[in-house]
Amino acid sequence: MISKTKRFTALMLMCFILVCALASCGRKQDETIAYWNSDSPAMASIISYVSAVTDEKSEDFVPEDRRIAVFDVDGTLYGELYPTYFDESLLLHRLLHDENYQPSEEDRAYAEEAEKALLNGQPEPDSPRSSAQMAAEVFRGFTVEEYRAYVREFMGEPVAGFDNMTYGEGFYLPMVELVRYLSEHGFTIFICTGTERSLERELIEDALGEWIPPYHVVGSTFSLAASGQGDTEGRKYSYGPDDKVLLEGNLLQKNQKMNKVISIIDEIGVSPILVFGNSSGDASMAEYALQNGGKAYMLLCDDTDRDYGDLETAAKFAEECRKSGFETISMRDEFETIYKEDAVKTKLGEE
Repeated sequence: MISKTKRFTALMLMCFILVCALASCGRKQDETIAYWNSDSPAMASIISYVSAVTDEKSEDFVPEDRRIAVFDVDGTLYGELYPTYFDESLLLHRLLHDENYQPSEEDRAYAEEAEKALLNGQPEPDSPRSSAQMAAEVFRGFTVEEYRAYVREFMGEPVAGFDNMTYGEGFYLPMVELVRYLSEHGFTIFICTGTERSLERELIEDALGEWIPPYHVVGSTFSLAASGQGDTEGRKYSYGPDDKVLLEGNLLQKNQKMNKVISIIDEIGVSPILVFGNSSGDASMAEYALQNGGKAYMLLCDDTDRDYGDLETAAKFAEECRKSGFETISMRDEFETIYKEDAVKTKLGEE
């Protein structure tokens, strides 16, 4: 027979295990991510998923070397309505407000029309070439370092439609904290953006560089060449001690839609288990994650008070996400705040 002392000891041990389990559950339930509303369904879903894939006893456990999260930037980590994407805002600045650059009459006319339309909330006019190709051309001859320095200087300019915020500060605080949270739970974070990669590396360095190094930024590609290369093909030219690497003035690939899947395969080599985006341009990499057992979350541009959201666009996109199996994040309902504390929305054209 088991003695009373042994039964008592066993009972106490069982109680201790039960208390520890309950405490552990309580911690998981109480876990939050800074700047998200405490009742956010998306935050709860993300935390639950992270808990499952990081628990070695869970059937959903994923080793750290396979714990890959991929983020879009514009409209996902960073505002895209100032009044347009950061790279297009930079292009307009170069064409219209840089005294050291003389654009063609055609490009200046386009830029004037585009800036006026965007600041008045009207559709952007068709460009004579793609805006990405135009951006490649207007920085032709820059070294990569000079180009990044130009981006850095523009990051200090005030954003359109807000007081007390520069382009370098235009990140969504809840999403920055999400990157931090995932990194702290053993995720390796990559960016997969339609913006040119050197520009993006400079833009994210201060806000996200702690968790996303420059070699984890995948973006659109501008052609590069050695300063002494001339018309010689790169495979036949040897880079010399007096050479510099220059932007050649051509767009090689726009990293959108299916190209994002190709970029992930070619440059990361592992399918992500988490993808975050905000538009149809991100749907392909989101579908790729789902096909490989991962999850995808899409931000909805539905906050018209603190940002320049569009309810009709958000509702339509939410329905598309539902049909595709992507979870959605309402900026209006799930973000406690969006931008830095003293940033104040004004009105486009009034800054």
